[in-house]
Amino acid sequence: MQSRRKLRFRLVVSFALFGFGLSALFAFAALNIRSRVEDQLVNSSLYDDAKWANQQAYAGKPSGSRLLTGTVLSDRTLYKAPLSWQNLPSGVHNIDEPDPDTGQVRHYKLAVYRENGIISFIRYDASREELGKRQLLISVIGAVFLFGLLSLALGLWLSRKVLKPVSDLARRLRDFRKSGKAEPLAPHFADDEVGELALALDEYSGRLTAMVERDREFNSDVSHELRTPLAVISSTTELLQGSPDLTDKLRERLKRIERASRQANEMIEALLLLSRAERRGPTRGEKTDVSKVAADVIESQRPQMRDKPLEIELVVHEGVSVNAPASVLSVALTNLIGNAIKYTLAGMVTVVVGQSRIEVIDTGPGIKPEDAERLFQRGVRGEGAGGSGAGLGLAIVRRLCELYGWQVSMRPRSDANGAIASIVFG
Repeated sequence: MQSRRKLRFRLVVSFALFGFGLSALFAFAALNIRSRVEDQLVNSSLYDDAKWANQQAYAGKPSGSRLLTGTVLSDRTLYKAPLSWQNLPSGVHNIDEPDPDTGQVRHYKLAVYRENGIISFIRYDASREELGKRQLLISVIGAVFLFGLLSLALGLWLSRKVLKPVSDLARRLRDFRKSGKAEPLAPHFADDEVGELALALDEYSGRLTAMVERDREFNSDVSHELRTPLAVISSTTELLQGSPDLTDKLRERLKRIERASRQANEMIEALLLLSRAERRGPTRGEKTDVSKVAADVIESQRPQMRDKPLEIELVVHEGVSVNAPASVLSVALTNLIGNAIKYTLAGMVTVVVGQSRIEVIDTGPGIKPEDAERLFQRGVRGEGAGGSGAGLGLAIVRRLCELYGWQVSMRPRSDANGAIASIVFG
Protein backbone atom coordinates (compact mmCIF):
# COMPACT_ATOMS: atom_id res chain seq x y z
CA MET A 1 0.00 0.00 0.00
CA GLN A 2 1.38 3.37 -0.98
CA SER A 3 2.12 5.74 1.87
CA ARG A 4 -0.09 8.79 1.93
CA ARG A 5 1.17 12.21 2.96
CA LYS A 6 -0.73 15.35 3.78
CA LEU A 7 -1.01 17.91 1.02
CA ARG A 8 0.71 20.53 3.17
CA PHE A 9 3.69 18.21 3.78
CA ARG A 10 4.03 17.56 0.05
CA LEU A 11 3.84 21.27 -0.74
CA VAL A 12 6.50 22.13 1.85
CA VAL A 13 8.85 19.38 0.70
CA SER A 14 8.35 20.26 -2.97
CA PHE A 15 9.00 23.95 -2.34
CA ALA A 16 12.08 23.24 -0.19
CA LEU A 17 13.53 20.83 -2.78
CA PHE A 18 12.82 23.30 -5.55
CA GLY A 19 14.52 26.14 -3.66
CA PHE A 20 17.50 23.97 -2.71
CA GLY A 21 17.87 22.59 -6.24
CA LEU A 22 17.57 26.00 -7.86
CA SER A 23 20.15 27.50 -5.45
CA ALA A 24 22.54 24.59 -6.06
CA LEU A 25 22.13 24.89 -9.83
CA PHE A 26 22.74 28.65 -9.71
CA ALA A 27 25.80 28.17 -7.48
CA PHE A 28 27.24 25.51 -9.81
CA ALA A 29 26.66 27.72 -12.85
CA ALA A 30 28.23 30.75 -11.12
CA LEU A 31 31.32 28.80 -10.03
CA ASN A 32 31.74 27.27 -13.47
CA ILE A 33 31.39 30.60 -15.28
CA ARG A 34 33.75 32.31 -12.84
CA SER A 35 36.37 29.59 -13.28
CA ARG A 36 36.17 29.71 -17.06
CA VAL A 37 36.29 33.51 -17.31
CA GLU A 38 39.10 33.82 -14.77
CA ASP A 39 41.12 31.11 -16.52
CA GLN A 40 40.69 32.83 -19.88
CA LEU A 41 41.69 36.22 -18.47
CA VAL A 42 44.79 34.86 -16.70
CA ASN A 43 45.88 32.87 -19.74
CA SER A 44 45.40 35.85 -22.03
CA SER A 45 47.37 38.17 -19.70
CA LEU A 46 50.20 35.67 -19.30
CA TYR A 47 50.52 35.08 -23.01
CA ASP A 48 50.49 38.81 -23.77
CA ASP A 49 53.24 39.37 -21.14
CA ALA A 50 55.33 36.56 -22.59
CA LYS A 51 55.00 38.06 -26.06
CA TRP A 52 55.84 41.54 -24.82
CA ALA A 53 58.93 40.26 -22.98
CA ASN A 54 60.07 38.49 -26.13
CA GLN A 55 59.71 41.64 -28.18
CA GLN A 56 61.57 43.67 -25.55
CA ALA A 57 64.45 41.19 -25.54
CA TYR A 58 64.64 41.24 -29.35
CA ALA A 59 64.76 45.04 -29.32
CA GLY A 60 67.58 45.00 -26.75
CA LYS A 61 65.48 46.65 -24.13
CA PRO A 62 65.25 45.51 -20.51
CA SER A 63 62.99 42.51 -20.26
CA GLY A 64 60.81 41.68 -17.33
CA SER A 65 57.14 41.30 -17.14
CA ARG A 66 54.69 44.07 -16.77
CA LEU A 67 52.64 41.95 -14.43
CA LEU A 68 54.63 38.89 -13.39
CA THR A 69 58.23 37.80 -12.97
CA GLY A 70 59.45 36.14 -16.19
CA THR A 71 62.55 34.74 -17.84
CA VAL A 72 63.76 35.50 -21.40
CA LEU A 73 66.31 33.15 -22.99
CA SER A 74 67.94 32.89 -26.41
CA ASP A 75 68.83 29.67 -28.13
CA ARG A 76 72.36 29.94 -26.68
CA THR A 77 71.13 30.33 -23.10
CA LEU A 78 68.29 27.79 -23.29
CA TYR A 79 70.19 25.45 -21.01
CA LYS A 80 69.34 27.77 -18.12
CA ALA A 81 65.65 26.83 -18.42
CA PRO A 82 64.31 23.69 -16.70
CA LEU A 83 64.41 20.66 -18.95
CA SER A 84 60.64 20.21 -18.81
CA TRP A 85 60.14 23.73 -20.23
CA GLN A 86 62.46 23.56 -23.25
CA ASN A 87 60.24 21.61 -25.65
CA LEU A 88 56.98 23.36 -24.77
CA PRO A 89 55.30 25.15 -27.70
CA SER A 90 54.02 28.71 -27.56
CA GLY A 91 51.00 29.02 -25.34
CA VAL A 92 49.94 28.75 -21.70
CA HIS A 93 50.57 25.43 -19.94
CA ASN A 94 49.59 24.02 -16.55
CA ILE A 95 52.52 22.53 -14.66
CA ASP A 96 53.12 21.15 -11.17
CA GLU A 97 56.53 21.80 -9.61
CA PRO A 98 57.97 21.72 -6.06
CA ASP A 99 58.31 25.01 -4.26
CA PRO A 100 62.01 25.94 -3.85
CA ASP A 101 61.47 27.06 -0.25
CA THR A 102 59.03 24.52 1.19
CA GLY A 103 59.44 21.63 -1.24
CA GLN A 104 55.67 21.23 -1.57
CA VAL A 105 54.28 20.65 -5.04
CA ARG A 106 52.45 23.71 -6.29
CA HIS A 107 50.38 24.37 -9.36
CA TYR A 108 51.67 26.95 -11.86
CA LYS A 109 50.62 28.43 -15.18
CA LEU A 110 53.56 28.77 -17.60
CA ALA A 111 53.29 31.12 -20.59
CA VAL A 112 55.72 30.30 -23.43
CA TYR A 113 56.39 32.50 -26.48
CA ARG A 114 58.91 31.57 -29.24
CA GLU A 115 59.94 34.13 -31.88
CA ASN A 116 63.16 35.39 -33.47
CA GLY A 117 65.23 32.68 -31.80
CA ILE A 118 64.18 33.96 -28.40
CA ILE A 119 61.96 32.08 -25.96
CA SER A 120 60.23 33.93 -23.18
CA PHE A 121 58.82 32.17 -20.13
CA ILE A 122 56.48 33.63 -17.54
CA ARG A 123 55.44 31.48 -14.62
CA TYR A 124 52.44 32.32 -12.47
CA ASP A 125 51.64 30.67 -9.12
CA ALA A 126 48.03 29.46 -9.56
CA SER A 127 47.80 27.92 -6.09
CA ARG A 128 46.62 31.27 -4.73
CA GLU A 129 43.68 31.14 -7.14
CA GLU A 130 42.82 27.61 -6.05
CA LEU A 131 42.79 28.72 -2.40
CA GLY A 132 40.38 31.49 -3.34
CA LYS A 133 38.26 29.03 -5.30
CA ARG A 134 38.04 26.70 -2.28
CA GLN A 135 37.03 29.54 -0.03
CA LEU A 136 34.45 30.66 -2.55
CA LEU A 137 33.15 27.06 -2.87
CA ILE A 138 32.71 26.79 0.91
CA SER A 139 30.89 30.12 0.96
CA VAL A 140 28.62 29.07 -1.92
CA ILE A 141 27.78 25.73 -0.27
CA GLY A 142 26.87 27.58 2.92
CA ALA A 143 24.72 29.98 0.90
CA VAL A 144 22.96 27.04 -0.80
CA PHE A 145 22.07 25.47 2.54
CA LEU A 146 20.98 28.85 3.86
CA PHE A 147 18.71 29.39 0.86
CA GLY A 148 17.42 25.82 1.33
CA LEU A 149 16.41 26.63 4.91
CA LEU A 150 14.83 29.88 3.76
CA SER A 151 12.91 27.93 1.09
CA LEU A 152 11.71 25.50 3.77
CA ALA A 153 10.53 28.36 5.99
CA LEU A 154 8.89 30.09 3.05
CA GLY A 155 7.24 26.81 2.04
CA LEU A 156 5.79 26.39 5.54
CA TRP A 157 4.41 29.91 5.49
CA LEU A 158 3.04 29.65 1.95
CA SER A 159 1.49 26.22 2.53
CA ARG A 160 -0.35 27.54 5.58
CA LYS A 161 -1.48 30.56 3.58
CA VAL A 162 -2.51 28.58 0.48
CA LEU A 163 -4.25 25.73 2.34
CA LYS A 164 -6.07 27.94 4.83
CA PRO A 165 -9.21 28.18 2.61
CA VAL A 166 -9.20 24.39 2.17
CA SER A 167 -8.89 23.85 5.93
CA ASP A 168 -11.69 26.36 6.47
CA LEU A 169 -13.85 24.47 3.98
CA ALA A 170 -13.19 21.17 5.77
CA ARG A 171 -13.96 22.77 9.14
CA ARG A 172 -17.29 24.09 7.90
CA LEU A 173 -18.19 20.67 6.52
CA ARG A 174 -17.42 19.07 9.90
CA ASP A 175 -19.54 21.70 11.65
CA PHE A 176 -22.43 20.89 9.33
CA ARG A 177 -22.11 17.21 10.18
CA LYS A 178 -22.25 18.00 13.90
CA SER A 179 -25.18 20.38 13.64
CA GLY A 180 -27.06 18.22 11.12
CA LYS A 181 -27.95 21.29 9.07
CA ALA A 182 -26.18 22.13 5.83
CA GLU A 183 -25.74 25.76 4.85
CA PRO A 184 -24.39 27.17 1.56
CA LEU A 185 -20.58 27.13 1.48
CA ALA A 186 -19.83 29.22 -1.59
CA PRO A 187 -20.69 32.66 -0.06
CA HIS A 188 -17.90 32.20 2.51
CA PHE A 189 -15.10 31.84 -0.07
CA ALA A 190 -13.54 33.93 -2.80
CA ASP A 191 -14.17 33.36 -6.49
CA ASP A 192 -11.20 31.03 -6.96
CA GLU A 193 -10.55 27.29 -7.11
CA VAL A 194 -11.68 26.75 -3.51
CA GLY A 195 -14.80 28.80 -4.22
CA GLU A 196 -15.53 26.57 -7.22
CA LEU A 197 -15.10 23.50 -5.04
CA ALA A 198 -17.46 24.96 -2.42
CA LEU A 199 -20.02 25.72 -5.14
CA ALA A 200 -19.75 22.17 -6.49
CA LEU A 201 -20.21 20.80 -2.94
CA ASP A 202 -23.30 22.98 -2.50
CA GLU A 203 -24.79 21.63 -5.73
CA TYR A 204 -23.98 18.05 -4.76
CA SER A 205 -25.42 18.57 -1.28
CA GLY A 206 -28.62 19.94 -2.78
CA ARG A 207 -29.04 16.96 -5.11
CA LEU A 208 -28.22 14.49 -2.34
CA THR A 209 -30.62 16.14 0.11
CA ALA A 210 -33.43 16.10 -2.45
CA MET A 211 -32.78 12.43 -3.23
CA VAL A 212 -32.74 11.46 0.46
CA GLU A 213 -35.94 13.38 1.11
CA ARG A 214 -37.66 11.66 -1.82
CA ASP A 215 -36.49 8.29 -0.51
CA ARG A 216 -37.75 9.03 3.00
CA GLU A 217 -41.08 10.28 1.72
CA PHE A 218 -41.43 7.19 -0.44
CA ASN A 219 -40.66 4.89 2.50
CA SER A 220 -43.10 6.76 4.69
CA ASP A 221 -45.87 6.72 2.08
CA VAL A 222 -45.42 3.06 1.20
CA SER A 223 -45.27 2.03 4.85
CA HIS A 224 -48.38 4.05 5.62
CA GLU A 225 -50.27 2.52 2.70
CA LEU A 226 -49.23 -1.01 3.73
CA ARG A 227 -50.53 -0.57 7.25
CA THR A 228 -54.16 -0.44 6.11
CA PRO A 229 -54.32 -3.81 4.26
CA LEU A 230 -52.26 -5.45 7.01
CA ALA A 231 -54.68 -4.13 9.61
CA VAL A 232 -57.57 -5.56 7.58
CA ILE A 233 -55.80 -8.93 7.35
CA SER A 234 -55.11 -8.94 11.09
CA SER A 235 -58.65 -8.00 12.11
CA THR A 236 -60.22 -10.47 9.67
CA THR A 237 -57.99 -13.26 10.92
CA GLU A 238 -58.93 -12.45 14.50
CA LEU A 239 -62.63 -12.59 13.63
CA LEU A 240 -62.24 -15.88 11.77
CA GLN A 241 -60.43 -17.46 14.68
CA GLY A 242 -63.51 -16.78 16.83
CA SER A 243 -65.76 -18.91 14.59
CA PRO A 244 -66.92 -22.09 16.42
CA ASP A 245 -67.02 -24.29 13.31
CA LEU A 246 -63.30 -24.01 12.42
CA THR A 247 -61.29 -27.18 12.00
CA ASP A 248 -57.88 -27.57 13.61
CA LYS A 249 -56.18 -27.36 10.21
CA LEU A 250 -57.92 -24.07 9.32
CA ARG A 251 -57.21 -22.67 12.78
CA GLU A 252 -53.47 -23.46 12.33
CA ARG A 253 -53.45 -21.76 8.94
CA LEU A 254 -55.13 -18.68 10.38
CA LYS A 255 -52.48 -18.56 13.09
CA ARG A 256 -49.79 -18.64 10.42
CA ILE A 257 -51.51 -15.75 8.62
CA GLU A 258 -51.73 -13.84 11.89
CA ARG A 259 -48.01 -14.41 12.60
CA ALA A 260 -47.05 -13.35 9.08
CA SER A 261 -49.19 -10.21 9.40
CA ARG A 262 -47.59 -9.39 12.75
CA GLN A 263 -44.10 -9.89 11.30
CA ALA A 264 -44.94 -7.62 8.36
CA ASN A 265 -46.18 -4.96 10.78
CA GLU A 266 -43.00 -5.27 12.82
CA MET A 267 -40.87 -5.00 9.70
CA ILE A 268 -42.73 -1.89 8.54
CA GLU A 269 -42.41 -0.35 12.00
CA ALA A 270 -38.69 -1.12 12.11
CA LEU A 271 -38.09 0.33 8.65
CA LEU A 272 -40.01 3.48 9.52
CA LEU A 273 -38.09 3.77 12.78
CA LEU A 274 -34.83 3.23 10.89
CA SER A 275 -35.74 5.94 8.38
CA ARG A 276 -36.60 8.43 11.13
CA ALA A 277 -33.72 7.47 13.42
CA GLU A 278 -31.06 7.90 10.72
CA ARG A 279 -32.31 11.46 10.47
CA ARG A 280 -33.06 12.28 14.13
CA GLY A 281 -31.26 9.60 16.16
CA PRO A 282 -32.48 6.26 17.63
CA THR A 283 -35.64 6.01 19.72
CA ARG A 284 -34.90 4.89 23.29
CA GLY A 285 -36.61 4.85 26.68
CA GLU A 286 -38.30 1.47 26.14
CA LYS A 287 -36.95 -1.59 27.97
CA THR A 288 -37.29 -4.85 26.04
CA ASP A 289 -36.73 -8.35 27.44
CA VAL A 290 -34.49 -10.16 24.96
CA SER A 291 -35.47 -13.70 26.02
CA LYS A 292 -39.21 -12.92 25.67
CA VAL A 293 -38.77 -11.50 22.17
CA ALA A 294 -36.59 -14.51 21.25
CA ALA A 295 -39.27 -16.93 22.47
CA ASP A 296 -41.95 -15.16 20.39
CA VAL A 297 -39.73 -15.21 17.30
CA ILE A 298 -38.98 -18.92 17.74
CA GLU A 299 -42.70 -19.71 17.92
CA SER A 300 -43.41 -17.62 14.85
CA GLN A 301 -40.65 -19.41 12.91
CA ARG A 302 -41.61 -22.98 13.80
CA PRO A 303 -43.82 -23.38 10.68
CA GLN A 304 -40.65 -23.03 8.57
CA MET A 305 -39.38 -26.30 10.01
CA ARG A 306 -42.14 -28.25 8.25
CA ASP A 307 -41.23 -31.94 8.29
CA LYS A 308 -37.47 -31.47 8.66
CA PRO A 309 -35.80 -33.52 11.43
CA LEU A 310 -34.91 -30.33 13.24
CA GLU A 311 -35.25 -29.15 16.82
CA ILE A 312 -35.06 -25.60 18.15
CA GLU A 313 -34.54 -24.58 21.74
CA LEU A 314 -34.07 -21.43 23.78
CA VAL A 315 -31.40 -21.40 26.50
CA VAL A 316 -31.42 -18.43 28.92
CA HIS A 317 -28.35 -18.19 31.15
CA GLU A 318 -29.29 -14.78 32.52
CA GLY A 319 -31.86 -12.11 31.79
CA VAL A 320 -30.87 -9.43 29.29
CA SER A 321 -32.78 -6.20 28.62
CA VAL A 322 -32.10 -3.63 25.94
CA ASN A 323 -33.13 -0.02 25.65
CA ALA A 324 -34.82 -0.31 22.26
CA PRO A 325 -38.28 -1.02 20.79
CA ALA A 326 -39.31 -4.67 20.69
CA SER A 327 -40.03 -4.42 16.96
CA VAL A 328 -36.38 -3.61 16.22
CA LEU A 329 -35.10 -6.61 18.16
CA SER A 330 -37.83 -8.81 16.69
CA VAL A 331 -36.87 -7.93 13.11
CA ALA A 332 -33.19 -8.65 13.82
CA LEU A 333 -33.86 -11.99 15.53
CA THR A 334 -36.42 -13.04 12.90
CA ASN A 335 -33.77 -12.75 10.23
CA LEU A 336 -31.08 -14.57 12.23
CA ILE A 337 -33.29 -17.38 13.57
CA GLY A 338 -35.16 -17.68 10.26
CA ASN A 339 -31.91 -18.09 8.34
CA ALA A 340 -30.69 -20.73 10.82
CA ILE A 341 -33.89 -22.76 10.37
CA LYS A 342 -33.81 -22.27 6.61
CA TYR A 343 -30.25 -23.50 6.12
CA THR A 344 -30.28 -26.31 8.70
CA LEU A 345 -31.75 -29.41 7.02
CA ALA A 346 -31.40 -31.59 10.10
CA GLY A 347 -30.08 -31.28 13.62
CA MET A 348 -30.48 -28.48 16.15
CA VAL A 349 -30.89 -24.70 16.29
CA THR A 350 -30.04 -23.28 19.70
CA VAL A 351 -30.75 -19.71 20.79
CA VAL A 352 -28.60 -18.72 23.79
CA VAL A 353 -29.25 -15.56 25.84
CA GLY A 354 -26.77 -14.28 28.42
CA GLN A 355 -23.73 -12.06 29.08
CA SER A 356 -25.28 -9.06 27.28
CA ARG A 357 -25.61 -11.01 24.05
CA ILE A 358 -27.74 -13.45 22.12
CA GLU A 359 -26.36 -16.21 19.89
CA VAL A 360 -28.10 -18.39 17.29
CA ILE A 361 -26.18 -21.65 16.83
CA ASP A 362 -27.13 -24.10 14.09
CA THR A 363 -25.88 -27.40 12.65
CA GLY A 364 -26.28 -26.41 9.01
CA PRO A 365 -23.66 -26.39 6.24
CA GLY A 366 -21.86 -23.45 7.84
CA ILE A 367 -20.16 -20.51 6.17
CA LYS A 368 -16.67 -19.72 4.95
CA PRO A 369 -14.68 -17.42 7.27
CA GLU A 370 -13.98 -15.02 4.39
CA ASP A 371 -17.73 -14.79 3.60
CA ALA A 372 -18.82 -13.97 7.16
CA GLU A 373 -18.59 -10.19 6.73
CA ARG A 374 -19.82 -10.16 3.11
CA LEU A 375 -23.17 -11.68 4.11
CA PHE A 376 -24.15 -8.39 5.77
CA GLN A 377 -23.66 -6.43 2.56
CA ARG A 378 -26.67 -5.41 0.56
CA GLY A 379 -27.67 -7.99 -2.07
CA VAL A 380 -25.02 -10.59 -1.11
CA ARG A 381 -26.39 -14.12 -0.80
CA GLY A 382 -24.85 -17.09 0.91
CA GLU A 383 -23.86 -20.39 -0.63
CA GLY A 384 -25.92 -22.55 1.68
CA ALA A 385 -28.85 -24.75 0.91
CA GLY A 386 -29.96 -24.38 -2.64
CA GLY A 387 -27.67 -21.40 -3.22
CA SER A 388 -30.16 -18.96 -1.64
CA GLY A 389 -29.24 -16.70 1.22
CA ALA A 390 -30.00 -13.69 3.33
CA GLY A 391 -30.46 -11.18 0.51
CA LEU A 392 -31.47 -7.85 2.01
CA GLY A 393 -32.39 -9.23 5.44
CA LEU A 394 -28.95 -9.24 7.01
CA ALA A 395 -28.16 -5.82 5.53
CA ILE A 396 -31.22 -4.43 7.34
CA VAL A 397 -30.15 -6.23 10.53
CA ARG A 398 -26.69 -4.59 10.30
CA ARG A 399 -28.26 -1.12 9.87
CA LEU A 400 -30.59 -1.62 12.86
CA CYS A 401 -27.76 -2.88 15.07
CA GLU A 402 -25.44 -0.03 14.10
CA LEU A 403 -28.22 2.43 14.90
CA TYR A 404 -28.46 1.17 18.50
CA GLY A 405 -24.75 0.49 19.00
CA TRP A 406 -25.04 -3.30 18.84
CA GLN A 407 -22.47 -5.55 17.20
CA VAL A 408 -23.84 -8.24 14.89
CA SER A 409 -21.61 -10.89 13.36
CA MET A 410 -21.52 -14.38 11.92
CA ARG A 411 -18.79 -16.98 12.13
CA PRO A 412 -18.38 -20.70 11.41
CA ARG A 413 -18.51 -23.17 14.28
CA SER A 414 -15.17 -24.60 15.37
CA ASP A 415 -16.50 -27.76 17.04
CA ALA A 416 -18.88 -29.00 14.30
CA ASN A 417 -20.60 -28.03 11.07
CA GLY A 418 -22.77 -24.98 11.27
CA ALA A 419 -22.63 -21.28 11.94
CA ILE A 420 -23.03 -18.92 14.89
CA ALA A 421 -24.85 -15.61 14.51
CA SER A 422 -24.52 -13.27 17.46
CA ILE A 423 -25.65 -9.82 18.61
CA VAL A 424 -23.66 -8.15 21.37
CA PHE A 425 -25.66 -5.40 23.04
CA GLY A 426 -23.59 -2.30 23.81
